[in-house]
Amino acid sequence: MKFLDHLEEWLIASLMGAATLVVFVAVLHRYLSGLAIPGLQDWLLALNTSWAQELTIYLFVWMAKFGAAYGVRTGIHVGVDVLVNRMGQRLQRGFLLFGLLAGAAFTGIIAALGAEFVYELSATSSTSEVLELPIWIVYLAIPLGSALMCGRFLQVAWRFARGGELPRHDHAHVEGLSADAAEGRQ
Repeated sequence: MKFLDHLEEWLIASLMGAATLVVFVAVLHRYLSGLAIPGLQDWLLALNTSWAQELTIYLFVWMAKFGAAYGVRTGIHVGVDVLVNRMGQRLQRGFLLFGLLAGAAFTGIIAALGAEFVYELSATSSTSEVLELPIWIVYLAIPLGSALMCGRFLQVAWRFARGGELPRHDHAHVEGLSADAAEGRQ
C-alpha cells in the first residue's frame, strides 16, 4: 500500500505542478506578446497557446478526483459531523462506520457508472474542442478517481472497524510550523 500512497501523492503533485506551469507559460506569453519588441512579438504571436485553458481544466479535474481519495486516506476530506460528535461512543462508532461504507458504496457506484460511460465514449470519435484528445481519456478520471476513493473508504472503514481510529489531519503540525515561522525558527 505504501507504493500506492506514494504514487497517489506523486500523481497529485505532478498534475498540480503541470497545471501551474501551463498557466504560467500562457500568462507570460500573453503579456510578452503585447510588448512592442520587433521579432519577439512576431515569434510569440506565431505561437498558439489557446490550448492552455482546456489543458489546465483537465489537469485540475484529474487532480481533484485523485486528491479526494487522498483526502479520505489522510482524514482531510470534508465531512459534517456535528450530530455524530454529540452521540454516545457506541452509537457514534456505528454512524461513522455507516458513513464510511456509504461513501464506499456511492463512490463504487460512480466508478462503475463512470467506467460504463467511458466505455461508451471510447466507441465514438468524439474529441475535446481545442486539444482534440479522445474525449474518453478526459472522462477516464471519473472511474479511476472514484475507484481509488472507494478503495480508500473501504481501507479506512476496515481499520476503523478493527478498533483503529479514523485518520486525522494534524492541525497542530501546521500550527506548529506557523508558530515556528513567526518566531524565526526552522
